[in-house]
Amino acid sequence: MNLIRRWLKELEALRAQGRFRTLQSGHGTDFASNDYLGYAKLQLSIPTNLSTSGAASRLLRGHHSIWDTVESELARWHGAEAALVMTSGYVANQGLLSTVIEQGDWVASDAFNHASIIDGLRLSRGERHIYQHGDFKDLERSLRAAPKEAGLFIVTESLFSMEGDVSRLTELIILADRYGAHVIVDEAHSTGCFGPEGSGIVDAHGVRSRVLATVHTGGKALGVPGAYICCSEVLKQLLINRCRHFVYTTALPPLVGAWWLEALQRVRADNASRKRLNDNARLFREELAGHGVNALGAHYIIPVVLGDDSKTVQAAALLQEAGFDIRAIRPPTVPESTARLRISIHADHDADTLRRAAAAVAEAVR
Repeated sequence: MNLIRRWLKELEALRAQGRFRTLQSGHGTDFASNDYLGYAKLQLSIPTNLSTSGAASRLLRGHHSIWDTVESELARWHGAEAALVMTSGYVANQGLLSTVIEQGDWVASDAFNHASIIDGLRLSRGERHIYQHGDFKDLERSLRAAPKEAGLFIVTESLFSMEGDVSRLTELIILADRYGAHVIVDEAHSTGCFGPEGSGIVDAHGVRSRVLATVHTGGKALGVPGAYICCSEVLKQLLINRCRHFVYTTALPPLVGAWWLEALQRVRADNASRKRLNDNARLFREELAGHGVNALGAHYIIPVVLGDDSKTVQAAALLQEAGFDIRAIRPPTVPESTARLRISIHADHDADTLRRAAAAVAEAVR
């Protein structure tokens, strides 16, 4: 088999579908990244006495006492027993799910969950059921039919990254309790932005003690590399011993740990930025509606569905030419015929920029 020919055929098929992607640096006002609180633009203090390399896995020589401090502070922030830092949110979801869900278990996953959840469930050895997005009647039907002797799990995002809507967590947990299912929540896009100290939707709803684990990232609202899992102390020890994504991964540099501590101190006290973020999202949505543009969700992730792949790419190109970095999201990231502009509102956007961007989106959509 000629691999080059096979790969070229695949790339040509993507071009024909309007789904060929290229790497593109950010230009213009940022409406594409997940820097919801504007922290990625801030200068962090850089300690000179900490290593810039992890050098080994944390079970070898890669562990540093600063990670004990970071994990203690993270657990305290969330009111959890324990936290475990991972190298990325993708790795955290894959590692957690493939470790805790074992052969003979059964797991339900929202149809719009992130790729890292999908891949983590593929690595697990449990029976999988995908329920329609946010459809708890569908979920309950599947729970009722699940094997009685199986360990039951439900996995959901709290704020869905491509829909901009929030899971009805309290309702979900009541349903899970009814059937004895364990709930795992991906808080990647809500961490830093919900709740009085920004610890996320699970804590804002007061259901921390009723979920098995939550997954959080640093590279979005917190503006630092890495991710972490909040869970019980027993589950943390299991992950340290059995999670291949932790055991066989080089540790993050201790220097990054110092950035985490700085980011945590900042985000817990930054209710002002959270308020600006919500105010900005409300203003932008009102401006879009005034221009006759419909958007999904209700928060700072604002998807505008155009449906057709090529039209969405063209609209994004027009917006970038106008100075607004808004990107096209196409299948397989979203379902077929739902290509969209994904607009990410930030706390440091000013009102005039938001109004001009909304008008530009309306023009590009037309």
